[in-house]
Amino acid sequence: MLLLVSTMIFKLLFGFPFMITLLGSLILYITVYMPNFNMNVIIQQVVTGIVPPSLVAVPMFILAANIITAGQAAKRLIRMTKAFLGHIPGGLAITTNAACTMFGAVSGSTQATVAAIGGTMRPMLLEAGYSSPFTLALIINSSDIAFLIPPSIGFIVYGVVTGTSVGKLFLAGVGPGLLIFVLFSIYAYIYSKRNNIISPPKADKKERIDSVKGGILVMGFPVIIIGGIYGGLFSPTEAAAASVAYALILEGLVYKTIRFNDMIDHFLQTGVITGVVFILVGAGNAFSFLLSFLRIPQTYLPPLFGDNPSQLYVIFIVVAAYFIACMFVDPIVAIYVLSPIFAPYVLLTGVDPVLLGVLVVLQAAIGSATPPFGCDIFTAQLIFRRPYMEIISHTPPFIFILLLVTALLVAFPQIALFLPNAAMI
Repeated sequence: MLLLVSTMIFKLLFGFPFMITLLGSLILYITVYMPNFNMNVIIQQVVTGIVPPSLVAVPMFILAANIITAGQAAKRLIRMTKAFLGHIPGGLAITTNAACTMFGAVSGSTQATVAAIGGTMRPMLLEAGYSSPFTLALIINSSDIAFLIPPSIGFIVYGVVTGTSVGKLFLAGVGPGLLIFVLFSIYAYIYSKRNNIISPPKADKKERIDSVKGGILVMGFPVIIIGGIYGGLFSPTEAAAASVAYALILEGLVYKTIRFNDMIDHFLQTGVITGVVFILVGAGNAFSFLLSFLRIPQTYLPPLFGDNPSQLYVIFIVVAAYFIACMFVDPIVAIYVLSPIFAPYVLLTGVDPVLLGVLVVLQAAIGSATPPFGCDIFTAQLIFRRPYMEIISHTPPFIFILLLVTALLVAFPQIALFLPNAAMI
């Protein structure tokens, strides 16, 4: 295992794409220590990882995100939220947080949210007097709410791996996502008061009405996805198809921001992103197979869990494992590799799989903005052209809030479970 781990660390440090890091390290280990192993098995495992029907929703949600990111949705959401929240203390920061939350519910993509909302809001925040490290931390952490507010690729992947209802996971993410929004907004309010940040003037009635007219249709996305699933009208895959249709109607016919020729580029971008996601999914499945084949879980987990672990202890170990893993590897891979490892202990203690799914995806959200290799850190570095240390310097307060939400979910599971239990799906 030393060769496998050291090779992965070496490739991560030298900037190799994570799919190369994972598959290359796996193939090197097999070549050195298992020369007679049939490599066709690894190919079969990669393919097996991407065949579940639920994964069909992934490219459709990605396509919908590409369409609305290229259109007017982000600007209209920002204008609408600023009209109602901009004048209160910390209003611009809260507007950024709200816009990221709503755009995450529209796009389902943290990186798209960083680009679409951050690119517009960061100059306004800097001009108002917010520090550059605060604005960067606010944007990348608020964008990570997209992991929890449906549509969430993390929930789709977790549902596929564990057999948990994706519809229930989507609904379970709403409560924690809104809780994070509230706590981030409270922190932004306190930060602004302490640093004497001046808020813009209050919008008049006409400006508010105009902003609602311009932005209200964008909120049709979460209504379609959450309302459709909650009301039993759609499966998650059908909701993904409906979101693409709504994006085409909204940006193509109502806002008229995209043309037919533009769609070719959106289809190509969707194909590239989907290819990367599915390669990571397949690689994670192959890596999980290798660990199982080498009996790594059977060797190391029994002493860790003991003979009769409690639910709380199992949850603590699982959450800690995902929290640490997602700081170093892509969340999709972490879900694919770790979920089968912990599954026997989760089943043994009767931990609610929907609650555990929310906790797991929340750790993915935390890891995406946590050093050293959080993917949104590097997205922000690419978009805003700021040094790595500047981007991460103000992340600790936000990480603390996210860990607090983790603790609250463990203590009060109904924060996540109320909606899926009420929907009875």
